[in-house]
Amino acid sequence: MKPITPFLWFDTQAEAAARFYVSVFKNSRMGKITYYMEDWQGMAKGTVMSVSFNLNGQDFTALNGGPLFQFNEAISFVVPCDTQAEIDDLWEKLTADGGQEVQCGWLKDKYGVSWQIVPAILNELTDDPEKGAKVMQAILGMKKLDIAQIQEAAK
Repeated sequence: MKPITPFLWFDTQAEAAARFYVSVFKNSRMGKITYYMEDWQGMAKGTVMSVSFNLNGQDFTALNGGPLFQFNEAISFVVPCDTQAEIDDLWEKLTADGGQEVQCGWLKDKYGVSWQIVPAILNELTDDPEKGAKVMQAILGMKKLDIAQIQEAAK
């Protein structure tokens, strides 16, 4: 079986979004760009139809499909981070230019895509029911997650 590729529907910002994501995440690259061969649903012939890109080993495809569908929090991308500096960097970049902090490590970027920027050790800290409850209580009071505070709550 081939790998599963997330497919993201944008109004008209597929290429800009792909370039933005590639600039945010290390070990990322742009892929193939395809163009509409004829006018379709308000998209003029010759405009970008789809963009493939790779974020740290994960393939994605972005489509300019018009305003019919919008992103919502029902789908998000989880990014496990090894350090607080990594969390801070990704948080700052993804919330810039109109992105929104949400809660519990969740944010929406300027395109409306939801991300969870979390410590890589989170699953380990929540495996124990007693520690996990304390960790979750601490997380509920945060927007951007703080590894030191989460580790302290687990003690």
